[in-house]
Amino acid sequence: MTAKTVLITGCSSGMGRQTALALHGLGHRVFATARRPESIADLAAQGLATLPLDVTDEASMAAAVQEIERQHGAIDLLVNNAAYGLHQPVESADPAEVRAQFDTNVFGVVRLTQLVLPGMRAAGRGRIVNISSMAGRFSPPGGAFYHASKHALEAISDSLRLEVAPFGIEVVVVQPGPTITEFAGTAVDTMAAPPAADDPYGTFRAELADLYAHKSFTRRNGAVPAKVATRVIVRAATTARPRARYAIGGLSRVVMTARRLLPDAAFDAVMRRSFPLPKPLPNPLAQPATSVR
Repeated sequence: MTAKTVLITGCSSGMGRQTALALHGLGHRVFATARRPESIADLAAQGLATLPLDVTDEASMAAAVQEIERQHGAIDLLVNNAAYGLHQPVESADPAEVRAQFDTNVFGVVRLTQLVLPGMRAAGRGRIVNISSMAGRFSPPGGAFYHASKHALEAISDSLRLEVAPFGIEVVVVQPGPTITEFAGTAVDTMAAPPAADDPYGTFRAELADLYAHKSFTRRNGAVPAKVATRVIVRAATTARPRARYAIGGLSRVVMTARRLLPDAAFDAVMRRSFPLPKPLPNPLAQPATSVR
């Protein structure tokens, strides 16, 4: 096996960290990156190259790509893993938080991909692995913006796959279902603000946070450990003839198949049974009912 030069984003924890270690173990030249360099210092101690890289900062991305290309020439493999999940009702979401969600999950992926592609084209080879999610195929209550970001990543990947194939570059999408990582904690944090008494979504946000914190991301409910997800990512990154998509976990495949086959009304019914919904507050202006004899 020829050692490849690999750039991975979001290596501070979870699948990014596990993937960096796994590819390093296979003998590849892995550059593990994260927004906070101290969060990946232990990876450097294990022999991986590390760099600071913030996917929302142009200078940070450009510097990382330039340094890798200076040392080793073209990047052979880019794994776009950095992402987080904003979970808020559409009506009450802070527009600044929505922009930040897309800056990380979509625009950062696009810009970093643009930065590595000239080198890949010049070399006549390369592979880009975009870590999407089963979230890219459906959208439940409370998940509009995270799921929209993954829908966007799926669409971008489909176009990109066709655009760069003539240059010898492959694009692969990986679609994990719920994975036992720190992702659930981050998602819960985005719902953590105590609701005001007149917040029509207060109870909904609390119930959704409880679902994510205690039910969705457990083995009992179909979540897979990060190491299981990592094996699929490594296969997608290293196999000689990759598929366009790799789903991870039985739940991911079941949900995406159901979304494809069921009519909207039927799938909405599944969502209503699976997720909490807002409960209207009492209307103080409503008139009490009167009986007529």
